[in-house]
Amino acid sequence: MPTSQRQKDVCDLLDADHKAVKKMFKEFDSLSESKARGAAQSRLDLAREICMELTVHAQVEEEIFYPAVRNAIKETDLIAEAEVEHQTAKDLIAQIQAAETADEEFNAKVKVLGEYIDHHVKEERNEMFPKARAAKKLDLVAMRDVVEARKQELMDEQAAVA
Repeated sequence: MPTSQRQKDVCDLLDADHKAVKKMFKEFDSLSESKARGAAQSRLDLAREICMELTVHAQVEEEIFYPAVRNAIKETDLIAEAEVEHQTAKDLIAQIQAAETADEEFNAKVKVLGEYIDHHVKEERNEMFPKARAAKKLDLVAMRDVVEARKQELMDEQAAVA
C-alpha cells in the first residue's frame, strides 16, 4: 500500500524523531557560526536537548523495537550493528552532557555525533525499516502506540530530573 493509504506505524514514529533531531543538529550548526553573546550557552542548551531526545529514542528502540524486529527477521546482524552504533553514540552523548563550556572540542563532539546519527538513520531507513515492514509477524501500528507511550514516560522522567 502507498504510504498515504496505510496507517502510521512505529517506523514512521521513529523516523519523525530522526527528522526532528536532524533539524536540531542543523540549528546547532547555525549557532556554532554565531558570534552573538549568549550563543555558547544556547549551544550548550541545544546540545543537551539533542542528547535527551537521542537518549530516549535509543532507549525505546532498544527496549521495544529492536527485540521485536530481531525475533521477526533473519538478518539480525542489522540489529547487532545498530546496538553497537547506539553504544558509541551514548559514549559521545555522555561526553557532551558532561561539558561545562561550548568550546571548540564540544562543538566537534556534537558535529561528530550528528554525522554518526545521520549514518545510523540511513541504515534504519533503508534497511531495517523495510525489513520490519515486510515481516509478517510484526504489528508495527500497535507497536507505535507502545513506543509512543514509553517515550512519553521517559520524557516525563527526564523533565522531572532537569
